[in-house]
Amino acid sequence: MIEHIAKRARLLWRNKLIIAGLFLVLIPIVFALAAPILAPYDPQHQVLEDRLIPPAWQGGDSSYLLGTDGLGRDLLSRIIYGARISLLVGVTVVFIGGVLGTVVGIVSGYFGGWVDALIMRIVDIFLAFPFLLLALAIMAILGPGLWKVIIVLGITSWVPYARVARAKVLSVRETEYVEASNALGAKPAYLILAHIIPNIISSIIVVASFRVAIAIIGEATLSFLGLGVTPGTPSWGAILSEGRKYLMLAWWPATLPGLMIMVTVLGMNLIGDGLRDFLDPKFRV
Repeated sequence: MIEHIAKRARLLWRNKLIIAGLFLVLIPIVFALAAPILAPYDPQHQVLEDRLIPPAWQGGDSSYLLGTDGLGRDLLSRIIYGARISLLVGVTVVFIGGVLGTVVGIVSGYFGGWVDALIMRIVDIFLAFPFLLLALAIMAILGPGLWKVIIVLGITSWVPYARVARAKVLSVRETEYVEASNALGAKPAYLILAHIIPNIISSIIVVASFRVAIAIIGEATLSFLGLGVTPGTPSWGAILSEGRKYLMLAWWPATLPGLMIMVTVLGMNLIGDGLRDFLDPKFRV
């Protein structure tokens, strides 16, 4: 068992896509975990006399490495604390949508019949609305707020998990060992827990790795439009939205948080690509 785990760990380490993705994602993870230590200032502290100071390498004040925003707040501190919001949203949204979608997909694929037909029609209805457009409509009614963003993005992101889980269940359900267990009188709960979930979990993990990036972009988009976190909260999308007002005067308040979003999303997508190859049954080194 230990040798098998060690072998899989070596194969994982040789997967360049996963390693590159982990390296990129490690940056916001360190920011999020060590924000109080790494941030030189309170992200909410305003010094209006120091507004729109350029980054240190562009002739600005050395005490503000990445410059300041339109209210004189240290941009580096706000980006560091913004990592907490973005990663919290990404992970929590994936958990909510993943659990909900996987349960729905398993029920649909395992029981079939009118249950499957009904669930698939609901899926079709959700697919008729673009993901962000649906989230925007709900947030416009509820108003801004971090946990509102998480709940709305979570309950509107279950469809991809449901479709993948259903497709995998339909194939696993027809395997000989599942049919044999069913013939021996095994209960549906046992079959699902013992045979179906272990065989579909790898596909769900791959989907989840991609959906973290989509959730981060979703939160940034809602915050950019003023329907995400409450005003003043150091979220990358909110920082970018505030910075765009000064683009003609200063490029850094909008560009730097945008780069952090790009790096994080790129890292998650690389991890997703790597996991898709690593978990493929045909994977070879």
